[in-house]
Amino acid sequence: MIYLILSIICSVTVGVMLKLAKRYQINITQAITWNYLFAICLSLMCFKPDLGSISIENISPIYWTLGILLPSIFVFLAFAVRNAGLARTDIAQRLSLFISLSAAYFLFKENFDRYKEVGVVFGFAAIIFTMYRKSDRTSSKRSWLYLLLVFLGFGAVDVLFKMVSQITEIPYTTSLFIIYCIAFVLSFAYLMYLVITKKTKLQLINFFCGCILGIFNFGNILFYLRAHREMSENPSTVFAAMNMGVIIAGTLIGVFIFREKLSKWNYLGLVLALVAIVLITLSKIYAV
Repeated sequence: MIYLILSIICSVTVGVMLKLAKRYQINITQAITWNYLFAICLSLMCFKPDLGSISIENISPIYWTLGILLPSIFVFLAFAVRNAGLARTDIAQRLSLFISLSAAYFLFKENFDRYKEVGVVFGFAAIIFTMYRKSDRTSSKRSWLYLLLVFLGFGAVDVLFKMVSQITEIPYTTSLFIIYCIAFVLSFAYLMYLVITKKTKLQLINFFCGCILGIFNFGNILFYLRAHREMSENPSTVFAAMNMGVIIAGTLIGVFIFREKLSKWNYLGLVLALVAIVLITLSKIYAV
């Protein structure tokens, strides 16, 4: 259980750091780039990837897609936290689960029972209510757009990682290392483009913030994997606790620490999201 708690803390901390980035004038692009450099170092230490199994021939296009998508999602996440708030962004991120479920049904031909079907319906209702915000038109459009990008982006990432897990030529942890390397190289190339063409200045504070961000981003994955290993007989418990834990913690921090205001429709979306996750968990528990 300690690994699960640590994973939740790491996940929410990433959101909090992105929330604070604007206040302390942290350059998000630079921080995200160095975040992946640090993730590579941590992967070498913790995962000990099988570098001998890596070759140009067995690097799947899925790796390149994830390498592009991961840093892009980080940018969407930062803008969503800044414009829509930490609470709603965490909920949108966790609700991306329903894209994975749709892929499981349509792409991977997984059978759905009543619990899961009702859970999906509740989940999509939760998405609508969570993203709703009565505000000025410009702010409202931006909030919807960034939350939608977070929802779609994390859903796509989850589906692609499921596809990576089916690759047998390379160990899964080695695949993670390759993806981090691609994400860093592409992010660094874009950063150098900004330095050369836009005269963007590299600042040491962004490097340190990126390293800290990398620790918590990598810790989220590491502890989540270890939680599944420790509770291998109860994967649904890990699944439900992780999603509900992040949603509740993100909402509490957003409302009480950052003074974010949620409407009654947002709170309804929060309740529906939790109900949906419980129903999907019951589906896993009572699956025959």
